[in-house]
Amino acid sequence: MKFLIPLTLAAALMTSAHAAERWSKEKANDWYAKEPWPVGANFSPVSAINQLEMWQADTFDPAQIDKELGWAQGLGFNTVRVFLHNLLWEKDGKEFLARVDKFLDLCEKHKIKPMIVLLDDVWNPEPKLGPQPTPRAGVHNSGWVQAPGKAILGDKSRWDELKPYITGVISHFKNDKRILVWDLYNEPGNLNASAYGKVELPNKEEASLGLLKKVVGWAREVNPSQPCTIGVWIGDWTDPKKLSPLNEYQIANSDVISFHQYEGLEKTKQVTEALQKHGRPVLCTEYMARPRGSTFEALLPWFKEQKVGAYNWGFVAGKTNTLHGWDTWQTPDVGEPKVWFHDILRADGTPYSEEEVTLIKSQTGAK
Repeated sequence: MKFLIPLTLAAALMTSAHAAERWSKEKANDWYAKEPWPVGANFSPVSAINQLEMWQADTFDPAQIDKELGWAQGLGFNTVRVFLHNLLWEKDGKEFLARVDKFLDLCEKHKIKPMIVLLDDVWNPEPKLGPQPTPRAGVHNSGWVQAPGKAILGDKSRWDELKPYITGVISHFKNDKRILVWDLYNEPGNLNASAYGKVELPNKEEASLGLLKKVVGWAREVNPSQPCTIGVWIGDWTDPKKLSPLNEYQIANSDVISFHQYEGLEKTKQVTEALQKHGRPVLCTEYMARPRGSTFEALLPWFKEQKVGAYNWGFVAGKTNTLHGWDTWQTPDVGEPKVWFHDILRADGTPYSEEEVTLIKSQTGAK
């Protein structure tokens, strides 16, 4: 049974004369000036293979989350990026919101303000509630699921089914000071060619842009006190004349601009500086792939100098298996790779690299 938005909220949304507009540059920069430099990780506890396992009632693990957020605080992290899922809302919105609220309490306990991601186009296009698969040995993110997934994304007559989820979640937390940013849609248009390319939508980028426009409109109806963003992740955004329609829309409708980059310092500087020209706060919401030269040593000091928000992918190595690289979908690793792709800590909280943790703490000011 789907969880419906409260009647008072529904009435408010229907009677609102105009949806809110994108934040002005002044408002966005004033907001950012009051926040500490955002530094943290994309977060999924070791016990969860994907968003559904993290949040479903039977597998939600606040004790483990509390422990890992404590480790994050110990590194000096003040934010994490965490993914929700529309199916969790449809199953039981009230109980789902209660679990999110519990998570926010744990974040507040550890002085961490999360970025909340609502939709995601990456990995398995056929998400299902219930018990989730066990990890495939040596394979990167073998169980991660898309939200909403192929069935809804590929049928525009069903897009409005997502409105209660988007407006319901944002409205519930729209004035919640525990939340830093809303990330409306992760990597829209990602075809996941290495893993699921044969079953993906052939017109996915076009469909994702269409759905994204709806999502942005719904978010603006709610008008949260926190900024909204949609990160650019592929293509050339260093030249305004080369922007794809999707990238152009993402940048033009983000209160604060965010992006993903898994290359070394030279390339990261190039793409970041291009985005800084828009005159808004800039957040790198995914980086750090050691074999590609995207490392803490190379990037974190520069991000701090520029006050560019920095969210590396992966925190504690667990069921997501993101210590393994993207290419393991074709050739799984046998055992632990000598050089981890993502992640910082082992499941017991000890560092993959003591030198790396020392570097991170030197930038965050952690003792």
